Amino acid sequence: MERYILLIIATIFVSCGPPNKNGANDLSDSYDSIHRYYNLALQKDIPLHQKKESINRALYLARNLKEDSIYGMLMYQKSSLLFQAGSYDSLVLHHDSFITVQSRFGRPRLSGSHYYLMGYYYDQVQSDYRKAFENYSAAKSQFELAKDSSWTGKCLLFMGVIQKNQNDFFGSKETVTEALQFFKESRDSTDIVQCYGLLATNHRKLLNFEDAVSYYTKAINSSSSMYDKIAFENNLAAAYIDDGRYEEAIVLLNRIKGHLGLDSSAVVYARILDNLSYAQWLLEKKDVEASFLKALQIRKEKKDWRGQLASYTHLGEFHMEDRSDRSKAYFDSVIQVSQKIKVPRAETDALKFLMQLNPENVELRNRYIFLMDSLDAKETMVKTQFAKYKYDDRLKQESILRLEKEKAEQALLATKERNQKTISYLGSLVLLLGLGFAIYFFRQRTRRLKEQNEWTRLEATLETEAEMSRRLHDDFGAGLNQTMLMLNTDVDKTAVLDKLDGLYHQSRNFSREVNEVATGELFKEAFLEMLRFRTPSEANLFMTGIKEVPWNEMAPLSQKVLFKVVQELMINMGRHSKASMVTIVFKSTGKSVIINYSDNGVGASPKELNAKNGLRNTEKRIQAIGGSITFDSYKGQGFKAYIMIPL
Repeated sequence: MERYILLIIATIFVSCGPPNKNGANDLSDSYDSIHRYYNLALQKDIPLHQKKESINRALYLARNLKEDSIYGMLMYQKSSLLFQAGSYDSLVLHHDSFITVQSRFGRPRLSGSHYYLMGYYYDQVQSDYRKAFENYSAAKSQFELAKDSSWTGKCLLFMGVIQKNQNDFFGSKETVTEALQFFKESRDSTDIVQCYGLLATNHRKLLNFEDAVSYYTKAINSSSSMYDKIAFENNLAAAYIDDGRYEEAIVLLNRIKGHLGLDSSAVVYARILDNLSYAQWLLEKKDVEASFLKALQIRKEKKDWRGQLASYTHLGEFHMEDRSDRSKAYFDSVIQVSQKIKVPRAETDALKFLMQLNPENVELRNRYIFLMDSLDAKETMVKTQFAKYKYDDRLKQESILRLEKEKAEQALLATKERNQKTISYLGSLVLLLGLGFAIYFFRQRTRRLKEQNEWTRLEATLETEAEMSRRLHDDFGAGLNQTMLMLNTDVDKTAVLDKLDGLYHQSRNFSREVNEVATGELFKEAFLEMLRFRTPSEANLFMTGIKEVPWNEMAPLSQKVLFKVVQELMINMGRHSKASMVTIVFKSTGKSVIINYSDNGVGASPKELNAKNGLRNTEKRIQAIGGSITFDSYKGQGFKAYIMIPL
């Protein structure tokens, strides 16, 4: 307990942030004083009244503290000191004060200890089984909330003992069975042994002798205490006697009676001796009066009142046949002791024997009937009370668990809502970031593609210009130079005119190649005209699928590229292939136009294809608008091209 308060005080010192220096000093002094007085109350070498004074001072200093857990621990320590001092009236009043403020402490283990102390007080001091059971039940609930399984099981065990003492053997059996569920063998072996012994006694009282023997055997085998083993073996022998197994009882009792560690003046020895004498008398009708009287004498000296009831009853049975007067005297003693210690069941047992000795005594019969009716009513009431206490406790536990569940569900719901909001915010943020990134990416890609297309177009234009420049220089320039030489010489004018006419036609063709392409509605006619113009007179042109192509839907740029690409193929065919047949197949896919070109010319090797600048220009033009072209040609095998132009 001390380490808990030290930990709490240390935590308070670390966590509290005082508003000013003087306030910090006052608070520190207050905690120091509480700690000092609390330690004084725990010391063993000072008088009890000084301990009480110390705890009262600590409580006075802690009355206004916000840390209710400290105040609760001080209240429990005061209860413990009041119990030790025998100040029971003050203890009850203090307990009432504790109940009114316990909800502030928030420490179920502390409340459980307080209720257990009061249960022990009502059980051992006041013999008030109702209040004892009620407080043990409340302690059990608090320890269960604190998840202290050992003390939960202990409280159930004490409740089971009370039920057994009030003859509620079925209820006791259920309670003790429940207690076993909270114990662990490695930690609570002593309590487990007591549960076995109590279960055995309950079964014995319910005449379930087989189960009683089984549980007594478990208790004996599980016990590590010599004293407990002997006590359980004596109870096992009593179960044998009740079941009529006298020989087994005698063998067992003779063995434990001679145990070297057994004190011949102890209460346990008296029980063994009395049971042994009773079994011997029942089996052999031996004269065991001396043994009965010896056991009775020990019980009187030790003030073992319940043991005296057994001795007087056995002596009364022993003398019933030959000394009825003495037998009646012993049974009268049973009645007196039973009334003294308030055990009416023993009185009814004595009355049954007295009625056998005096069958005509109406008063005995009436007394017996009255007691039996009272006992039945009382036991029914007791069982009902115990069941009610347990039922109320179960309802209280269920209510607490329900509240905790609702609180947990609310917390979970709030957490889910927070998580959903967080996820929503994060999702929105990710979406915005993703959208922003996508926009940025596509813009960059578009710009990059645009730049790439521009570079491709520029490169294609430059190469086209270079090709045109070469052709102007090599073809047209050479022809023009030759014509000038012809003029400087005495060449026939007709030849010069023919040469000039050729140059004119060459320049016109060249002009057609480089002029802007007609687009839109004029494209189809211009495109077909170009094909007819570029087809040599010695070759035949076959076209299919012209009508399938939506020429008006084609983008102007695509029309221009298609025109230039096919024109380049036709020029290449006219100059190099020597083809006699050209086939062009058109096909529309909805998003693009597919052109399959083929001729039966001389073809070209891959190396020759790579060397042709015009064909390379066609590839770049098509790639610039997102199209494609594939050449399929080998030397001597004709020429094929597969073109895809987007609409």
